[in-house]
Amino acid sequence: MARIQQLSKHLINQIAAGEVIERPASVVKELTENSIDAGATKISIDINNDCRDIRIADNGCGIHPDDILLAFSKHATSKISTEEDLFDIQTLGFRGEALSSIISISKLTCTTRTAEFETGSKVKCENSEVKQVETGCAVGTIMDIKDLFYNLPARLKFLKSSNTEFSYIQELVQSIALAHPECSIELKKNGKVMLKTSGQNNLLQTIKEVYSSDVISNLKEVLKTDPISHLKLSGYVSTPDYTRSSKKSYHIYINSRTVKCPVFQKSIDTAYKSLIANGKYPFVVLNLEIPPTDVDVNVHPTKKEVRYKNTNQIFNFIYTSIQAGLSNYVEKKVENFEQNTPTKIINFAQAKNEITGDIIFDKDDDTVYISDNEMAKLEEKNFIQSEEPVEQRQMFVPITKEVEPEENIIGQYKNTYILVEKEDGLEIIDQHIAEERYIYEKLMSEKNIVSQMLFVSDVVPVSSTEAELIKENIDKFEKFGYGIEFLKENELIFRKVPQMLAKVNPKEILADILENIDGNIDRLEEKILITTSCKASVKAGQKLSTWQMQEIVKKWRTTKMPYTCPHGRPVVKFFPHKEIAGFFQRNN
Repeated sequence: MARIQQLSKHLINQIAAGEVIERPASVVKELTENSIDAGATKISIDINNDCRDIRIADNGCGIHPDDILLAFSKHATSKISTEEDLFDIQTLGFRGEALSSIISISKLTCTTRTAEFETGSKVKCENSEVKQVETGCAVGTIMDIKDLFYNLPARLKFLKSSNTEFSYIQELVQSIALAHPECSIELKKNGKVMLKTSGQNNLLQTIKEVYSSDVISNLKEVLKTDPISHLKLSGYVSTPDYTRSSKKSYHIYINSRTVKCPVFQKSIDTAYKSLIANGKYPFVVLNLEIPPTDVDVNVHPTKKEVRYKNTNQIFNFIYTSIQAGLSNYVEKKVENFEQNTPTKIINFAQAKNEITGDIIFDKDDDTVYISDNEMAKLEEKNFIQSEEPVEQRQMFVPITKEVEPEENIIGQYKNTYILVEKEDGLEIIDQHIAEERYIYEKLMSEKNIVSQMLFVSDVVPVSSTEAELIKENIDKFEKFGYGIEFLKENELIFRKVPQMLAKVNPKEILADILENIDGNIDRLEEKILITTSCKASVKAGQKLSTWQMQEIVKKWRTTKMPYTCPHGRPVVKFFPHKEIAGFFQRNN
């Protein structure tokens, strides 16, 4: 073995670059995040020469001329200074590795000026050598990278095609733009504008600019804060009937930092578990604001992995916030509009008796969920009282649409779909799926499901595996109104079934439950519930009277999640009148 020797500064930087700079998109990420940390409101990104030439210009604060040489040395940063700062990260970058890594694998020119100087600095870097001269330029910083990986031919071989590498850059820039709607970001490829945001600090507008109007018309707002733990979740999630085929549409952020977080992803998946079909995923743009002391972002050089001080708390907070958003609950401060002072509900136990609509009182976070109508009733009965200004109570108030007293049903198509004429278009509602959603939510909310005793029941044969599964979970079947008795090791009968399934053959019910489980007992209770809802619903192909259709639609309108059935199939398709008239070339 050779003798031990000290590596050169350039070789050390190249080794470090292998971790920090994986591909051209890594350079874009590090430099764009530096621009944001510098307070930039405009960032321009130009990509050329098969993604090996990268120019990033911003109008941020610039780099002080006395710091410019230090900025390109290893572990030099303005963002932390003490050990304690590592546990209170307020910026996107903090490790001080990016610039030294980039200049070891590319030819870089940096032009920068701060507001207090008439002139700026131009720095040329190659092979980790840095030379500085004075120059005239605007306030801000321009990083001009040429021939990325020019001195690492092995790394060049592992890069994918220029189109693929640019797609990584584009996805990255889209993600950064969504995290920072306050910043105008422009991305060009060979001089052509591929993406541009206006920087209006309006997330919905930014989503529209990055994607399309079609996306924003299918989004629900998520906004929830916890003043005790200082958590806040904000952003938008798609309705369950608007899905994608992969999790690439999960744009998740911690304190506006793009992350890959299994806890965050699992909470999203759980919120949508009975709303969308397997293999489908929602479109999500969510930012979790959390005290920096409660999260560790110093896990990996890419800073995409995080660890939480209280993982369960984070999971539950994200999960319940998404559920609230999908249920049309948005957070707002309840105020006395005349005096503009905080209000509170007094004598809650008595007030509760006066409420006829939905209300949820969460003792853990002291949050009241109540409708506007019920709030008005309480105000009339003097249960709402003004106080001296104190910290305001956060309340979730559902956004409710006025339900028409009578649906304008114009018919039934194929004895399966209910046609409803609306003022602005035509709704086509799947009768089975609509009723299935209503029954599912009704059963979920009921503590005691009414059962029907069966005097005669067919003997149902089951396999040894199925018999063992049923015996081990007999209490779960009982919970949802099923009474099962084993006659032999592999034969059973139903003593009772949920009342709404009294006319359904028990063999059929059990076959569907076992098929739904298919060897996987995870979420068994939910699977029993889903099967019960499906079997109890009106069938496709069943002719209905106008009154029956009215009842199905009216009940479906009351559901919290009216988008899909528990299997994830969409309930309704809406055709705007303008679209219909346009097809027939009419103006009205």
